[in-house]
Amino acid sequence: MSQPYYVVDAFTDQLFRGNPAGVCPLTAWLPDARMQKIAAENNLSETAFFVHRAESDYDLRWFTPTIEINLCGHATLASAHVLWNHLGEKSTSLRFQSRSGELKVVRQNNHLALDFPSRPAEKIAEPEGLLRAFGLNAVPDWIGQTRDRFFVVLKSAREVLDAVPDFCSLTRFSPGRFILSAPGENGIDFVSRYFAPDAGVPEDPVTGSAHCTLVPYWSERLGKKVLRAKQISARGGDLFLRRPGKSGAHRRSRRDLSARGNPCLTTTKRIRRFRNEKGAQASFLAGSNRQFAHSEPPQAPPSPANIPLRQKLELV
Repeated sequence: MSQPYYVVDAFTDQLFRGNPAGVCPLTAWLPDARMQKIAAENNLSETAFFVHRAESDYDLRWFTPTIEINLCGHATLASAHVLWNHLGEKSTSLRFQSRSGELKVVRQNNHLALDFPSRPAEKIAEPEGLLRAFGLNAVPDWIGQTRDRFFVVLKSAREVLDAVPDFCSLTRFSPGRFILSAPGENGIDFVSRYFAPDAGVPEDPVTGSAHCTLVPYWSERLGKKVLRAKQISARGGDLFLRRPGKSGAHRRSRRDLSARGNPCLTTTKRIRRFRNEKGAQASFLAGSNRQFAHSEPPQAPPSPANIPLRQKLELV
């Protein structure tokens, strides 16, 4: 008996970029401790587990290597990608029931669109030592806080890139998750990095849920509803974002953020119960070839034989 396990590089169309998410389709929930161990064994920033409820409707949960979390963008995108590209889902719209309520993913030609909640930060005074904990001697443009994150806006992308977090120092702060952001250039509206050491994720490569806070701020500051963002981690990733109208109570309603991304690189793994099934499976390119990082025409996907192998995980 084996359990399928997929790895999807989300928010990219290039190998070794974007944010890799584990996706584990289930017919029924495993014990929480087992799901946590699977997430820890794979050591990706998040592993998603889902169970089918009804037509185009799924229960969805996310685990970091250390805890279960309430919201994850790239693993939601990856789950939808697996359903459409590998599990035969026919609907163009999927609903996921989660700790953060119902999340919707829509397939629109060559991209996927996620509707996520808007979570604006409230402005606060600079917590003592926060910038020093990132190795920065900078004067921030703005600092805010949500229930579980600090949000620091710096003057330039260079300052964001120069940040070198001291994770021992960051443990003094609560909440223990951090967004650094700054204006972008060359057609990029803003850049960011995201750190979640309290969730077992020192730096997340590309973070959909952080943009629930980034989009309200940058939309207001730039006076734009449609934004293009880049997360400038080592792997890097690109996001196309839209903020609908924000009048009245709708401003903080559930459908206040739409993010487009292209999870196109998938590696299939098998979590084995027995050691007598060994081997490797080829990565293969799936999905569209929309070029998010540049304007050149899309390239044809490579054949499976030309993509490196990733070894199966064996779990006894």
